[in-house]
Amino acid sequence: MIYSHEVQHMCVVKRCPDHGAAPIPQEGKWVQAKEIADISGLTHGVGWCAPQQGACKLTLNVKNGIIEEALIEVLGCSGMTHSAAMAAEIITGKTILEALNTDLVCDAINVAMRELFLQIAYGRTQSSFSEGGLPIGAGLEDLGKGLRSQLGTMYGTKVKGVRYLEMAEGYCSRMALDEQGEVIGYEFIHLGKFMDMVKKGEDANAALKKATGTYGRFADAKSYIDPRHQ
Repeated sequence: MIYSHEVQHMCVVKRCPDHGAAPIPQEGKWVQAKEIADISGLTHGVGWCAPQQGACKLTLNVKNGIIEEALIEVLGCSGMTHSAAMAAEIITGKTILEALNTDLVCDAINVAMRELFLQIAYGRTQSSFSEGGLPIGAGLEDLGKGLRSQLGTMYGTKVKGVRYLEMAEGYCSRMALDEQGEVIGYEFIHLGKFMDMVKKGEDANAALKKATGTYGRFADAKSYIDPRHQ
């Protein structure tokens, strides 16, 4: 330790306050976090790349400073899907400090990790007041049945109007229009359920019919359009 000349010649003034770090809520407890191993919690966050052409939603389940579970969902860039595959393998088993300083391949994933680090370090997690926290596997609950990300993809132009492409329920196959040409409902295919049935050996056409549903006043429509081809 090197001290400057000025500091060396200062007199000593005793430091009185020594009450430690302010406690933060963690899994139903108030913890004075002093080391990485003192940190636990499950939380979510969003990151984006420098050109803002893609985004990442990251979910981490941290126990005793170690990332035990990670859910990585990406949108907007073809390359980032491969980056997510690598990051999901890289990030688990690391401490939150290691993960913060690890190249997670995609800048959007790196930014998401930064945002989650801030939440976790300050005790702003989803499981702050949940006694014992959330079990490993809780991240999958974000995806629901079929284990697919919750997506909403819509497109619209002034001259031709709106097109529903993807809803939380699934792939939008048809839009329902009334007499004025306004949207009153849509038909969707739940791709997760469809693939599960096909993998079990069910005929694809029968599975497609079972996985298809409607929303709104679909049956009352004056006309129907395919949002991808009309």
